[in-house]
Amino acid sequence: MNNKTSFSKGYRYYALAVLVIGYVVNFVDRQILAVLLEPIRKDLLFNDFQLGLLGGLAFAVFYATLGIPIAMLADRKSRVKILAAAMAVWSVMTALCGLATNFFWLLLARIGVGVGEAGASPPSHSLISDYFPVSTRATALSIYALGIPIGSWIGTTIGGWGADNLGWRATFFLVGLPGLLVAALVALTLREPPRGMSDLPHSPEPEPNNIPQRDALETSNVTAANNTAGDAPRWQEVFTYLWAKRSFRHLSIAAGLHAFVSYGATNWNPSFLNRVHDLSYTETGYWLGMVYFIGAIGTFLGGFLGDQISDKTGEKRWYFWIPAASLIAMVPLQLWAYLDSNAMTAIAVLFPISILSGMYLGPAFAMTQGLVTLRMRAVAAAILLFVLNLIGMGLGPTLVGVLSDVLMPATGEDSIRYALCASVILNAWSAVHFLIGARTLAQDLADSDELNKKLTNPGSTV
Repeated sequence: MNNKTSFSKGYRYYALAVLVIGYVVNFVDRQILAVLLEPIRKDLLFNDFQLGLLGGLAFAVFYATLGIPIAMLADRKSRVKILAAAMAVWSVMTALCGLATNFFWLLLARIGVGVGEAGASPPSHSLISDYFPVSTRATALSIYALGIPIGSWIGTTIGGWGADNLGWRATFFLVGLPGLLVAALVALTLREPPRGMSDLPHSPEPEPNNIPQRDALETSNVTAANNTAGDAPRWQEVFTYLWAKRSFRHLSIAAGLHAFVSYGATNWNPSFLNRVHDLSYTETGYWLGMVYFIGAIGTFLGGFLGDQISDKTGEKRWYFWIPAASLIAMVPLQLWAYLDSNAMTAIAVLFPISILSGMYLGPAFAMTQGLVTLRMRAVAAAILLFVLNLIGMGLGPTLVGVLSDVLMPATGEDSIRYALCASVILNAWSAVHFLIGARTLAQDLADSDELNKKLTNPGSTV
């Protein structure tokens, strides 16, 4: 791999695998709190609002807000170095959660985790978009998104076992410190690709030792046009550019509404099983871990089906129609899971819910990357994540916790069940926005593709 303008197919998939491992660590450290909420509540005597704040706004405000300046840096500097540094920060801060003796110190530690994890997805999305051409990008991003169900599975399973056998404090150390090894793997083995490497018009799958001269010149032109730090636009310009696209407006709202339901459920499902169905921490961690692991099927299928069907039909709207259909199917299943009186029935219904829940990820991330120019990609990912995480991760767990506290005097420990049911309606609302956004998706993608061609042309005045 002496040619610095491209990487072999094998290396690109190795890089994707390393990024997936990093995302797994990300969600292990993020998810671990949810399964430890009940032992923390009993030890430190927190109410549901405080628990929801720890899993919601305390993390999400810093995670979402800092994601944009970190993404701006990633559009100018080494994405690999930024990702490795961020991973080291969130791993250390996860371990420090185990030292907290009151709400304030645990809040600060969770904020630290959010600060570190803000540097995960924007540079990773940008790297993947340069490693993989548009024809396979949604699939690659869906594979990357497998870190969510796999990390949730590992974090929930280890968290439940650790809560019963080690205590919640030691469990934070158990899952936090190994992330430092993965940070070293990222820093030492990933190579920075030229920006726009996989967007060349005649070279969708370039091989390092077999590049036609014309494509080599085009690679040089793209690198010259897009690797200059000054060429990267400010985040305000990226936001204005994206928000002017009707498809993105509806995509971001749809993703945020579904994330509200998804993060609220992920944060409170362990407490739901503990309180309503009297499952032990180990049982809860085992079953929810399996639920989240099976969810990997949907996370992969969303992007894969989007790529396959849109390629065969030429209809880009499938990238929005697939998430819409999955969300509509989720609503009755979620109500069934939360209202059924039998624990095993509720768990069984959570399996298809988990599959459907992740199907929007690959299409949403891929379409966001497709709607912007080459030097906007990391910031574009951060803007989508800002909306998604502020609405979803920030408000979902927090407001479900608030509603649970409000309902508790009348319903007792069942309050968490009814609070979760109330959030489910937002999935139907989310589906509506996906369907509306699909109407202008093809034109918005075509406009961005045309602008990219002008920007990568050295003679262009654009």
